[in-house]
Amino acid sequence: MTVDRMAAPAPGTIDAWFARQAADRGDAVAVTGRDGRLTYRELERDANRLAHHLRTLGVGPEVPVAVSVERTTTLVTALLAVLKAGGAYVPLDPSAPEERLRFTLADAGVGVLLTDDAGRGPHAAHTVLTGPGGADLSAYPRTAPENPGTGPASLAYVIYTSGSTGTPKGVMIEHRNVTGLLTGVQDRFGFGPGDVWSMCASAAFDVSVWEMWGALLHGGRLVVVPDDVRRSPQDLHALLRREGVTVLNQTPAAFRQLVRYEEEHAGPGSPAELALRLVVFAGEALAPETLRPWITRHGDRTPVLVNMYGITETTVHSTYRRMTSADLEGAAGSMIGGPIGGWSMDVLGADGERVADGEAGELYVGGAGVARGYLGRPALTAERFLPDPDAAVPGARRYRSGDSARRAAGGDHEYLGRLDHQVKIRGYRIELGEIENALTRHPAVRDTVVVVDRDAAGDPRLAAYWVPAAGAPAGPSELREHLALTLPEYMLPNVYVTLDRLPLTPNGKVDRRALPAPDAVRPELDAAFAAPATPVEKALADIWADVLSVDRVGLDDDFFELGGHSMLATQAVALTKERLGVAATLRLFFDRPTVRELASALDELLAAPHDTGADSRSASHPHGEKNA
Repeated sequence: MTVDRMAAPAPGTIDAWFARQAADRGDAVAVTGRDGRLTYRELERDANRLAHHLRTLGVGPEVPVAVSVERTTTLVTALLAVLKAGGAYVPLDPSAPEERLRFTLADAGVGVLLTDDAGRGPHAAHTVLTGPGGADLSAYPRTAPENPGTGPASLAYVIYTSGSTGTPKGVMIEHRNVTGLLTGVQDRFGFGPGDVWSMCASAAFDVSVWEMWGALLHGGRLVVVPDDVRRSPQDLHALLRREGVTVLNQTPAAFRQLVRYEEEHAGPGSPAELALRLVVFAGEALAPETLRPWITRHGDRTPVLVNMYGITETTVHSTYRRMTSADLEGAAGSMIGGPIGGWSMDVLGADGERVADGEAGELYVGGAGVARGYLGRPALTAERFLPDPDAAVPGARRYRSGDSARRAAGGDHEYLGRLDHQVKIRGYRIELGEIENALTRHPAVRDTVVVVDRDAAGDPRLAAYWVPAAGAPAGPSELREHLALTLPEYMLPNVYVTLDRLPLTPNGKVDRRALPAPDAVRPELDAAFAAPATPVEKALADIWADVLSVDRVGLDDDFFELGGHSMLATQAVALTKERLGVAATLRLFFDRPTVRELASALDELLAAPHDTGADSRSASHPHGEKNA
């Protein structure tokens, strides 16, 4: 048993903590983004004015306010303003399908929506346009609204996660959960005004809570990373260097791309150019061996590499483990360490009793970060949030994670995987049942199962096996388009495999181990194979074949239907620049996903007059670059 129970809830609210920093550090820069920068005093002023406006719309304690704003300083202002008004923010990813956004607004009972684009997505009873060109707030006071009526146990935000029943579910997090997290890690990390944090995560994912409030509540500077920069290892590396980022949070998959870029492109002196002192891994299992190139290049001491395990239901991070060169020697598992201050961890068997050290069991997490529960789902809340018999606080609960783990004699824990069909890919939490549910709503699909397999590079990907319904033909393009109406990009399967029937176990369940492995050949696509002809077409087809590990790519093949996803697309973009001397933006890649379409755009660029002093040419979307 690991005994590290919260003795009392952390005091105060997120916005009150920030107000203290603003009073102490008024002229210091609080946040920078593509749209400019704000000092602590300016951020406090702008958020206060917006908060007063929200109060006139009825926002107060426990009132949900949806926020759909691109990754800019305006996003940070909007989220802080909701808290200052006493409300709870419900962050929306602007790139999510409209049907999914509408579901979230309805499920959360949202009456007020903050957005930076009134023409995008759904609307609420009160839709407020924020940022430049938005509502005129100059008449409102610069000081915070008085008596917002909130305290440590008040609702701070609701973040929606994938649901096994086919619909997302909202996780309710209170102020004390967040303040407990940021006080619980301080003795290990020593965050302060000298730190520069990067915000790479969407506000709709809980890692953003760590990045944003970790920076602002400790007096540091937050760098809001645009989506296209986050997806490009080259651009992200340049941003880290330019901004002097000291605290970086990455999924292991994203960090591997950054390491690969640095190995291939960074000069001999580049390690000294990075100001990083801490790199935190989260979002998916970390294989220690993948850190070898970085540790070999940068050494053990700076930056410190830390693996942190966490769940949305227990407020972002729950454990801490420093990773060093010693972990490269024979280590195979994902070691996640022990609980951070105020958290607790227990490994229990099926009977609810603690298992012996070294034995596998289910991981239960208790302490300061345990959420209030699922919004509007009391039965599910009661099933997953259970009484904690060892807590010092009366009525405390612990969360049944569904993760398999084992505890070593020294208190270290190893993450072993899921006990159900929930997975994490590229840091995104996905219930495979939600994808299966959406697929079966297509009339051409009689039966389906979605699994995780690995591509030729060893990275995880989603594979959908499906049995066609009689007389209702469909192809991968149609199925993908159907799913894209309700599911975000990261939940779309990369591979579609047609079967006559799903293999079953003797007790009638789908035998996932008997599913055939997708072949490393051009999969069945709607488009017939057409051979590339021009030099640019042939070069692009070769690049895609290399990145996707398939034998050949046709002129009208869709990159994403061949198994591609956003991280593979960034690799293809980099190779396109390297081999053709032209930089196609990721946005263009998404807008023109076939060899024919992309080659046409690149041909136009290559034929256009350009500055001969430049070492490459850049192709972007004709209407300007947006988030991919």
